[in-house]
Amino acid sequence: MRHLPEPDPGIPDTRSATRFLFWLVRKQWTSMTLGAFWGVVWMVSQALMPAAIGKTIDAGVTAKDPGDLWRWSAVVLVLGCLTGVAGVLRHRCAVTNWLTAAYRTVQLTARRATELGATLPSRIATGDVVAIGTADTSSIGGTMDVSARFTGAIVSIVVVAVLLLAADVRIGLTVLIGVPVITALVGPLLKPMHRRQSEVRALQGRLTGRANDIVAGLRVLRGIGGEPEFAERYRAESQRLRSAGVRVARVESLLESAQVLLPGLFVVGVTWLAARLAISGDITTGQLVAFYGYAAFLVIPLRTITEAWGRFLRAHVAATKVVSVLGLSNPLNEGAAAEAADDAEGSGALADAHSGVSFAPGGFTAVAATDPAEAIELADRLGRYRPADGVTLDGVPVDKLPLTRLRRRVLVADNEARLFAGRLADELAPPAAGGGVTPADLTAALHTAAAEDILDALPEGLDAEVTERGRSFSGGQQQRLRLARALLADPEVLLLVEPTSAVDAHTEARIADRLAAARAGRTTVVFTTSPLMLDRAEHVVFLADGRAVAEGRHRELLATVPAYRATVAREED
Repeated sequence: MRHLPEPDPGIPDTRSATRFLFWLVRKQWTSMTLGAFWGVVWMVSQALMPAAIGKTIDAGVTAKDPGDLWRWSAVVLVLGCLTGVAGVLRHRCAVTNWLTAAYRTVQLTARRATELGATLPSRIATGDVVAIGTADTSSIGGTMDVSARFTGAIVSIVVVAVLLLAADVRIGLTVLIGVPVITALVGPLLKPMHRRQSEVRALQGRLTGRANDIVAGLRVLRGIGGEPEFAERYRAESQRLRSAGVRVARVESLLESAQVLLPGLFVVGVTWLAARLAISGDITTGQLVAFYGYAAFLVIPLRTITEAWGRFLRAHVAATKVVSVLGLSNPLNEGAAAEAADDAEGSGALADAHSGVSFAPGGFTAVAATDPAEAIELADRLGRYRPADGVTLDGVPVDKLPLTRLRRRVLVADNEARLFAGRLADELAPPAAGGGVTPADLTAALHTAAAEDILDALPEGLDAEVTERGRSFSGGQQQRLRLARALLADPEVLLLVEPTSAVDAHTEARIADRLAAARAGRTTVVFTTSPLMLDRAEHVVFLADGRAVAEGRHRELLATVPAYRATVAREED
């Protein structure tokens, strides 16, 4: 039994959608070749069946020869059994090809999304990434599925044409000319279908993104009464997607009709010609039956060919979206040589020329902003999660530093971070820490984050299993566990965005009292408007309109800066 997904999906060819599809074929060439082989056996055994039946009639029935009757009947039986066995094996290969291509595409997309990290949402819509896993993989897998039948269809048409030419040149030529004509007649429907499928795929990605935004912000929407507005936007976009889907369905219905009508007319024509030849005595009764069987059989490979073209077009649209994600540059690989040459820590002096803020090495600083979005923007810029021109670390522009090294030195911990499923101790100790995190370190980090009560409530303690996204913990518990995890990473510079917004005042006071001591000698910046946290900070920077307009101790700013007082007063009332 083959286990999927495979450990290593490989390095894809992202130069174009077509090259990516052919790369998938090469990666699973063994099962693709085996599937094509059984597809050929399956189709050819069916193509030979009319000839065997015709021989049975001519040699066994018309000539009244019992020996030939039994021999050709046995041939028919063998061909029937071979068709059944080959059909089963072809189907197994087709399913394997489908799943392998689909899972490999999911693996590649997930790997690239993980590598891009927080930069992904700014480079491609979330809905497009989600749609790859829900729709595009199915389209790509479908092409691999039909490939075995497509190969068998091509070979079987050639075999039937040869048999017909050997029996009667006129009918053979009719088949050889008729098959390309039917394919050409279907061709004009493929281009508009490809265009409309591309439109549907774009709308599908946009609608999925909209749904994701609504679900992620449902609580906020309810708080501000924005549910009806977003519901109306979702309804409008879903109707646009429905209309685009109907337009695709119209073309597909025409294509399906053509797949039945044109081969059907072809069968009627071939049968009529064969009947005329039988009446005139040019062919035998058995040959007439065989010709009818050939014509009826040809409907299957002809429909398979047109189906394969339709699936390839859908897969091409899907592969275009996949390639757009896989082709994104991986910033984690930038400056690898420089990283290997110099991975030493510095003093932790961080500064931003645009806002005018600078943080003293080893200090505990708080940043309060009139607009919380400005504080988040500054934290993202300092951590290089958005364009970071003007930001320096120890005098070196952060956009010139290898990103892997910058991530080790500067950690941005915000409330968008997630807890992952697994053992709690493994969740809290970052992978980069390896065996450097001791039980004492875990205990100290949990103490600083005032999270001992969380651990005490778990019967298994640190061996407890965390559910997906930490859903078994409350919002405040998740926030404290995230803080403990950030402290255990022990970065040179730690940027905390509203680390206590979901906890009560008593717990917040304990965290504020303990944080400075726990981070002694390391640069720590807390973005908050909480008076409890601001009062414990060694230095406070007040941000207005994206610029630092005042600095000092919390109580000094309260007494001298009215705008600062107005910003934090709502929490002191």
